[in-house]
Amino acid sequence: MNPKLRALIAGSEAKIREWYYHFGGKVYVSFSGGKDSTVLLHLVRSIFPEVEAVFCDTGVEFPEIRKFVKTVDNVTWLKPAKSFKDVVSDYGYPVISKEVAVAISRYQNTLDPIQKKLRKWGGMREDGQYQSRGVIPQKYHHLIDKIKVSERCCYVLKKAPFKKYEKESGKVGYLGMMQGESKLRKMWLDKTGCNAFDLKRPRSAPLRYWDDVMIWEYIREFNVPYCDIYDKGHDRTGCMLCLFGIMYNKNKPEMIKNNYPGIYKAACKNVKYQHVVDLVIGKRQKKLPFK
Repeated sequence: MNPKLRALIAGSEAKIREWYYHFGGKVYVSFSGGKDSTVLLHLVRSIFPEVEAVFCDTGVEFPEIRKFVKTVDNVTWLKPAKSFKDVVSDYGYPVISKEVAVAISRYQNTLDPIQKKLRKWGGMREDGQYQSRGVIPQKYHHLIDKIKVSERCCYVLKKAPFKKYEKESGKVGYLGMMQGESKLRKMWLDKTGCNAFDLKRPRSAPLRYWDDVMIWEYIREFNVPYCDIYDKGHDRTGCMLCLFGIMYNKNKPEMIKNNYPGIYKAACKNVKYQHVVDLVIGKRQKKLPFK
């Protein structure tokens, strides 16, 4: 076995045990059906076979993911209170990135002209501090009066159902987060560590120091069953209609159109999916009225 993989496994197993015993076995694995959480579940159950996996069916999962999750034992399925259609209607579309979506949403949801100017252009605040963070990049200014934008989709469709489950079950979760996934995630993990016992909502991240290379090496080393969506050219398995990261994966909408025509057609009809995609990646269309 690769020495690096061996060391990662040992470190993760130590964090898994620490978390399990600290909470007296009242734990679960947050299971998305993707490769990271698949490895996490295998690691946890190699030590504690009885640990429950919990999957949230957001309604916009890839069909392959749902099919794969059904093959795994001891999985509890959760459902969000709202549909994706309800979320984009009530709050707005998840586009570009969480940071950009927050900036646009705050602009759209304030009536204060000073705040609007700061959130659109930045500048000197009343307290004498210069505002440069939370400002909408100029290349996305064209979105602010054409579509509602919000970062709340992930919270409503995923986080809220898990929070409800934790409250009702009294269990705390293992999450398949890795610090290399984003600067924001690294900042968070640097601040809290792998096992964040003292958070209002405690969470464990035993895979903190792993990366995609080691994830796949583990899968091969232990012959771990995984979702076949990765064999079809996908490298990410988040919600099908999520447009976070679309600037780095502009082919995703075309892939959905070609491979899942029924889902694509319904999305275009119900949430104006292709219209929003065209606005985000540069094709200008007529203004889409706010609801």
